[in-house]
Amino acid sequence: MVYYALEFTAELDGLTNLQPRGGCDDPNFTYYFKLKCENCGEISQKPTWLSLSEEVPLPNGRGTANLVQKCKLCKRDGTIQMIPGQGKPLTDIQGQSDLYTRLMIFDCRGFEPVEFSFTDGWMAESKNGETTFEMDLSEGEFCDYDEKSECPVGVSNLKSVFKVVKKSGDGARAVYR
Repeated sequence: MVYYALEFTAELDGLTNLQPRGGCDDPNFTYYFKLKCENCGEISQKPTWLSLSEEVPLPNGRGTANLVQKCKLCKRDGTIQMIPGQGKPLTDIQGQSDLYTRLMIFDCRGFEPVEFSFTDGWMAESKNGETTFEMDLSEGEFCDYDEKSECPVGVSNLKSVFKVVKKSGDGARAVYR
């Protein structure tokens, strides 16, 4: 098993705390990314989707995962289990410094996640905290006007990366670095 952390950054203009609409552990937020088979190296042509609320039984009948899928080329099974409780919103200070923040951890067996796709279902708040903006980031940016602060707001230069992390500790005390 390999643990992958999905991390992201963006330029935030007049906004802070960019995250999925229901928070970093939103059970209804859908993650879209391509998969690379660890056996044959085939990369899926289309993004695969998964969410915390979607669980399917494992092929061996022992437990569940958020995704169970076969490689289209070599037909080998792969699974992905999402590990909540590790994500944090992207702040304006992190965005200005081009620092990445962790969104989710994925326990991957047989697949490597690649090419995360930003989609609908995001939110951020104005720097003064008075206005919340819901946004669709599938176009790679978001622009609006904050009437309370009387200034334009926006999200641009979205970037994401999957990093291999190691688990230390068990249960609720587990830490991924």
